[in-house]
Amino acid sequence: MKAYRTLDKARLEGKRVLLRAGFDVPMEKGKVMDTERIEALLPTMEFILKKGASLIILSHQGRPKGKRVPMFSQKPIRPILQKFLGRKVRFASSCVGKETQKMAKALKPGEVLFLENLRFDPGEETNDPLFAKELAQLGDVYVNDAFTNCHRKHASMVALAKLRPAFMGLQLQKEVENLSKVLHNPKRPLVLIVSGAKMETKVPVIENFLEKGDAILLGGCIANTFIAARGFDVGKSKYEKAYLEQAQEIMLEGKKAKNADVVIPRDVVLGASPTAHAEKVDLPVENIEGDMSIFDVGKVSIERYCKIIAKAGTIAWNGPLGLYEVNRFSHGTKRIAEAVAAATKKGAITLIGGGDTIDFHIRYKYKLSAYTFVSTGGGAMLEFIAGKKFPSLKALEA
Repeated sequence: MKAYRTLDKARLEGKRVLLRAGFDVPMEKGKVMDTERIEALLPTMEFILKKGASLIILSHQGRPKGKRVPMFSQKPIRPILQKFLGRKVRFASSCVGKETQKMAKALKPGEVLFLENLRFDPGEETNDPLFAKELAQLGDVYVNDAFTNCHRKHASMVALAKLRPAFMGLQLQKEVENLSKVLHNPKRPLVLIVSGAKMETKVPVIENFLEKGDAILLGGCIANTFIAARGFDVGKSKYEKAYLEQAQEIMLEGKKAKNADVVIPRDVVLGASPTAHAEKVDLPVENIEGDMSIFDVGKVSIERYCKIIAKAGTIAWNGPLGLYEVNRFSHGTKRIAEAVAAATKKGAITLIGGGDTIDFHIRYKYKLSAYTFVSTGGGAMLEFIAGKKFPSLKALEA
């Protein structure tokens, strides 16, 4: 792993610390539904405050596209922060401007200021140096602890890090250290379990694992695309026609001796509708007919996947394997979760991530503590283990 400027090397006493946090949390009607990402950053926030600094938290919510959209306000997060930090948290209704500057300058050591959504300003997503300069005026030191957004070249992630002494937060440090175990001398066999709806986000990581991994286990709509690419009828199942040729190329590459095996379901669970009472049947992929939809990986395939997982030295898992939200179609993901947890107990390094993967565990009360490391990032995790270089991390190199 590269050497980064870490938080333990920062001089924080009496300083105003700009903390870039990743608090893009699920909300419904102005209520925070999951505090996982906020709790993950508590050690960093507490470390900064204990060192005698004041704390200015920068974050974003949703995709307001540079406009003030009330439903994407950060305000509902403020009481959660107050509860976790056990102290008053002031709120600035804009992330820049004279009033926000005044509030930042008035901060005393141990005090906290939380800024409104960075993405309300169009300069955030365009990595505007002038917007970054305005943010820099609010504090003396910059700390990046937003792994969830590290794959974005945004002003608060890249341009701002060049304007103040910049350091890596404790959670970001853990993310990079743990996910680097996949990229550098991994304990073998190295297995990728990947699922989800979009081939676009998954193809780069699949291609990277073709060369570096030993097995790639596919589920979800991605698996459907590969099943279709093998020439089978996938009925009414969701799949991506535009990626059929690329899926065929990936499967051909997977047959080469030096490359990872690309493991596609041999049987699937089919249903008439994605509902709790829908009839379901487990069939080999060659028996799928035109009015059927794939909602899960079949028993034979799951058994095959579990045998590969049991022998693994390192496992990276992103995405439930089926329509897990409906209990009827969650069986495959449950067996995979149990197999990965069992592999962890036997000494495998297991890394999981992605919003749906975490949601599955919370929904069915599967323990996240059963794995070596749980990433706070979905897209960021995938791009990192795909070997992509992040400008936000480059800015923190020692």
